[in-house]
Amino acid sequence: METYYNPADLAKFPTMGEAAPELWEKFQSWYGACFEDGALSAREKDLIALAVATAVQCPYCIDAYTNACLQAGADSAQMTEAINVAAAIRGGATLVHGVQMKNIAKKVEM
Repeated sequence: METYYNPADLAKFPTMGEAAPELWEKFQSWYGACFEDGALSAREKDLIALAVATAVQCPYCIDAYTNACLQAGADSAQMTEAINVAAAIRGGATLVHGVQMKNIAKKVEM
C-alpha cells in the first residue's frame, strides 16, 4: 500500500544526526532521560507520548508509541482513553480559541 508516510522511514530517524552529530547526541540524551522512570513511570510516559503523537498527528510516533505502550503492558482500552484525553484537550483548545474570533467580530460589528 502506498502512503504519503513510508513506515520504513521510522527506522531512518537516526540518520537525522549525520550532519550534526553533537546536536543529535544532546537530543538523544535528553529524549532518553525524558522517558526514564521518575515521578511518572516509563509506561505512563509512553501513554502520554502516544496521546501527544495522535494530537500532533505524527504517524511515525503513533507507530513507535503504540508499540512502546504494548511492550510496557498497556492495553487498547488504556491507549484509547489516553487518545480521547488528547482529543478532548485539542477540541477544547480549538473552541477556546473561538473567543479570539468573537472578540474580533465584536469589534468589527460595532
